[in-house]
Amino acid sequence: MTSFPAIPVTAPIRIVIMLFPRTKLLDVTGPLQVFNDAKRADGSAVYEIILTSEDGGPVETDAGVPLPSIPLAEAAARPIDTLLVSGGRSALEAAGSVALLAFLREQNGKTRRLGSICLGAFILAAAGLLDGCEATTHWEYAERLGATHPATTVRPDAIFVSNGRIWTSAGVSTGIDMALAMVEEDLGRKAALDLARDLVLYLKRPGGQSQFSGELQRQSRDAAGRFEALHAHMREHAAGDLSVPELARVMAMSPRHFARVYAQETGVSPAKAVEAVRLELASDLLEETNIGIQQIAVRTGFGDDERLRRAFLRRYGVAPGEYRARFGNGRAG
Repeated sequence: MTSFPAIPVTAPIRIVIMLFPRTKLLDVTGPLQVFNDAKRADGSAVYEIILTSEDGGPVETDAGVPLPSIPLAEAAARPIDTLLVSGGRSALEAAGSVALLAFLREQNGKTRRLGSICLGAFILAAAGLLDGCEATTHWEYAERLGATHPATTVRPDAIFVSNGRIWTSAGVSTGIDMALAMVEEDLGRKAALDLARDLVLYLKRPGGQSQFSGELQRQSRDAAGRFEALHAHMREHAAGDLSVPELARVMAMSPRHFARVYAQETGVSPAKAVEAVRLELASDLLEETNIGIQQIAVRTGFGDDERLRRAFLRRYGVAPGEYRARFGNGRAG
């Protein structure tokens, strides 16, 4: 993730979250909790969080829990630092609201940051605010966002995307990741990591990572679980022989039959699956350790750093060293 200089904080930073009927509850409360729990050393609030909607008043969420809000005009009466659009399937309908789109366009030149959670990206896009930008949204709707808004470059796998002042996050819980990244931008990395720890989050995930773990993707593709043991074998023997003949031997199948069945049932070739497993292991080592890149290449079956570099560029669009600079925790391994 790109590093940003921490901004000087005096008065609370004003965060406004825009709601609409049947918005997803967690799309609002996840980021809200992050901003609410960010405190200065003296315990005072870093952020002031305001919920707003077209007409104000209680807004019923998809979970049936109403959230209080003030009218758009009242929210705009004072300067807004960060304006976020909530998500949920009803965002597709809200993207046709003249009032919401006008409010976003009016605030676009005034706010320091503008962002969306989940399907809220459709509202930003409808307002023309994602034209020429990279963006993400819930994986089920990524293709639709790109088709209906071709001026937007959609990154379907990203957890969140920052184009400087325009931010978008993927489905549901990733709004928390994006909010933590905004806290990091405002207060620095240590403050964001401390906050993630206080919220008992497993990991403060960088934006460039995938919406899904590779293992979850493989489980989804291999619905019958036929290759579960094979995938475990790949992970355990990443540095060894993972050729089609060897994988076929593990499965007690002929190489030709194995390659055909595996591709039919998982949607990827054995070679692609092996490379994905090795890349995931390599990225884990880059994030969590200070092991040298050549050594990582050997440990994960790439053999040398050049093969690892080429694979990283294909998958992530960055070289291993740059990936470590963005996402590494700097811990010795």
